[in-house]
Amino acid sequence: MLNQRALAYLCEIVRRGSFRRAADQLNIDVSVVSRKIKALEESLGVSVLHRDSSGVQVTESGQYLVDHFQSQLSAEKVVLSQLQAVQGLVSGQVSIAVGEGFIADLVSEPLESFMTDYPGIELDVTMAGMDEAIGLVIQGHVDFALLYAPPVDAQLECHVETKHPLDVIVPAGHPLMALNRQVTLRDIEGYPLGLMNNPFGMRHLVNAVAHQERIHLQARLHTNSVAVLRNFVVSGIGVTFMPQLTVIDALDGGDIGILEMAHPALNGATAQIVSRQGRELTVSANACLKHLQRGMRFFNSDAPRLLS
Repeated sequence: MLNQRALAYLCEIVRRGSFRRAADQLNIDVSVVSRKIKALEESLGVSVLHRDSSGVQVTESGQYLVDHFQSQLSAEKVVLSQLQAVQGLVSGQVSIAVGEGFIADLVSEPLESFMTDYPGIELDVTMAGMDEAIGLVIQGHVDFALLYAPPVDAQLECHVETKHPLDVIVPAGHPLMALNRQVTLRDIEGYPLGLMNNPFGMRHLVNAVAHQERIHLQARLHTNSVAVLRNFVVSGIGVTFMPQLTVIDALDGGDIGILEMAHPALNGATAQIVSRQGRELTVSANACLKHLQRGMRFFNSDAPRLLS
């Protein structure tokens, strides 16, 4: 019989990246954590962790144990939520990872209406870049994630997918607006450019297209904040890439202009709601997902310019 406490400690170490940080999170002495992991390894005859210059890394055997333990916890949550649903109760906790670009759409109305319709459900919303959000889903730390332009990943199950092209956003009256055609990456060269950092879906997509077209994009501004990029454009400093809905208010107010890209990969970008493949959602998590699909503009239809 696997020691459940040792597995819980192992999962926390893998999540935090060190024995010390795991012990601090668990509020116990690090020596207790170390002894539990050593006893687990001795009882199974395998190594579950190893240390290197970058910190503590999980072994293949350790990852099997982490996946097993997280699957157990997930299955238990699902059963308990189903038992509550039989009694007419919908309660529990739902954890979501969401990119900053979705936040305005999420909190404008869907979040409030969900909390009103389901007063027994607590929400935990974590803002994360795409790479981090995918990791949180795969590791079982969140129920599902809202992602923009995610890669194909066999570990993810896509519940909702809508088309939201990655457009060029420019200040009002910018010279690029006079082109009256789809824009290429070559057209953007020479103008101050702002880009999201590498862990974000928008940046991954732009990098892939630039690599394919053998273009080196020299950005004047790098950031992990959609708000910073938006203000970079609204203030007239430079241009950037964003889906239409992320900047819809500034667009409607005439503060910025939007131009379609000529590259199929950018025009085919999608927004998705994903969970871990093979891991069933609880009743409350499934209710939340369906509510966001109906209530968020990002997920109840394609981009507005595609529908006009």
